This record gives sequence, structure tokens and C-alpha cells, in this order.
Amino acid sequence: MLAFHRSFLRVWMTALGLLVLVGGTFAAEPQDKAPSASNSKLAEPITKGLRVFTCGHSFHVWVPGIVSDLCMLAKIPDHVQLGVSSIGGSRVIQHWEIVPEKNTAKDALQSGKVEVLTLSPIFLPDPGIENFTTLALEHNKDVRVVVQPIWLRWDIYEPTTKRPEKVDHNAITGEELRKRHAEHFQKMDEHIRELNKKYGKTVLYVAPAPQAVIALREKIIAGEAPGLKVQEDLFTDELGHGKPPLMALVAYCDYAVIYRRSPVGLPVPAILKQANLGDQEEKLNRLLQELAWNAVLDHPLTGIRVSD
Repeated sequence: MLAFHRSFLRVWMTALGLLVLVGGTFAAEPQDKAPSASNSKLAEPITKGLRVFTCGHSFHVWVPGIVSDLCMLAKIPDHVQLGVSSIGGSRVIQHWEIVPEKNTAKDALQSGKVEVLTLSPIFLPDPGIENFTTLALEHNKDVRVVVQPIWLRWDIYEPTTKRPEKVDHNAITGEELRKRHAEHFQKMDEHIRELNKKYGKTVLYVAPAPQAVIALREKIIAGEAPGLKVQEDLFTDELGHGKPPLMALVAYCDYAVIYRRSPVGLPVPAILKQANLGDQEEKLNRLLQELAWNAVLDHPLTGIRVSD
């Protein structure tokens, strides 16, 4: 009996060692569970390329190029970016109000070819979200609208807080960031839910980029973000325009929602190579992928879970 137990123990330890050795391989696959909903089922990942149109500002208009790169790295065939409407510092309604002869967004939607429309409102109210969604549905009943809220400019919620004379991104804590974003997140989620209820089905989804950005900033504060020493390493200015690591993180969020699949395990995208991180590049890339995927799993309006 003792010999049997020793033999069993040796077999068990060998199996455990093999699992540890190949752990990276397993982790590269889409995650099936999130801490907050460990038993829920994930939606089937989309494997065929989609036709996408984007309206946005300087916190979003670079996402399409990175997502296109990610689709190539993921070997998703036939992804097409049909166009981009770019207006600096814009609300969605400003893209809607472009004169008809120059409104490429409306032209694309009226063609019925757009399968995914991505929008990035700054703050609410913004009637452009509903206007574009209604138009999109008129010409493609199966269209999806992915809304990417912004991370707070100047680290403040502008509708209620006056812009400070000087912004110190490094001085703020993760707890304070979450507190400052709370009303922003709540109002955006409520608006998306209200619109979906109005349409009688789920059409609009959220790409939780700002939640992922906060999580990354917390990792930097904790000294757990390879190649990033301070929160300022994410930004080019006080406003909050992103450097390559932040841009890659945000694009991973959009990619995960658009294609309903994990970015974890994808090779380093071209945008992150611009950060010149040396031997920290692969490690940071993995962290960005995990943070993005966790943010998408945790948010109830991403469409990742079958009950979303």
C-alpha cells in the first residue's frame, strides 16, 4: 500500500510539473472564466473578418490601424476597415452633423456594408450615438455598435470638476482614479442599456478601455508593469493622449469586443514595438493583453458573455 501511494505521488507530481511547464501555452488561449462570473458561458469567438467603420477623436482614431494589425497577427481573414471619420476633441454628434456631401460615415452605413460601427463619445448627453445606431440598423439589422468611452482627460470628470492648473498623472492613486471615473462609467452604461431597451435587442456594446487603463496605472504604481516606471510613461501630455503602451492596451480592448476573442498570446503588435522596451517588450505585451481581456470579461456590456 505504501509503495502504491509513493508511485501515485510520483505520477501526480510529474503531471503537475508538465502543467507548469506548458502553462504559458494554456494561458495563450482565450480565458473561459472571470473572477466575477466564473460559471458563465462565453460567446463564440468571431473567426471571419468584419467590415468596420470608425468615428472618433484623438483617443480613438488610431485604434482601427492597430486592430487591423492584430487581425493579421491573429490570422483573421478579410478584416476590412471601411473608413474613419476623424474630428479632434469631438462628440459623436459632430460626426453626424458633417455636411451630407462629406459625411463618409453616413455613406458607409447607408450602403449596408458596415457590420461594426465604433464610436467614442466624450461625455453625455450625445445624441449622435442614437442617431448613428438608428441609421445603421435601418440598413443592416445585424449591425453592432461598439462604444469606447474615454479615460478622463486631465484625470478629471469635466462635467463636475474644474481643470487643475497643473496635472500630475504620477500623484494619483488607483482608488482615486476609480472614484473620479465612477459617474462617467455609470452614465455611459445606463445610456447604452436604455438604447438597447429602446431597440428591443442588444445592438450597442462597450469597449472598456478606460477600465483597462486604470488597471494598468495600478500595475505601474505597484511596480508590476515591465518597462514602465511611472504613470507618465503612458501619456504624451497632461490631457492624456496615449503613448504606444496605452494605445496597444486600448486597441486590445476594442479587438476583444469586436471579435469576441481573447488577445492573450498574440505576438507583439507594431505599435508596441515603437516603445523600444527591449527585453521587457514581450512581458509588457502579455500584461497589456491580460488587462484588456480581464476588463472585457468583467464588464457586463461587452457581449462576451452569452447573458450580456
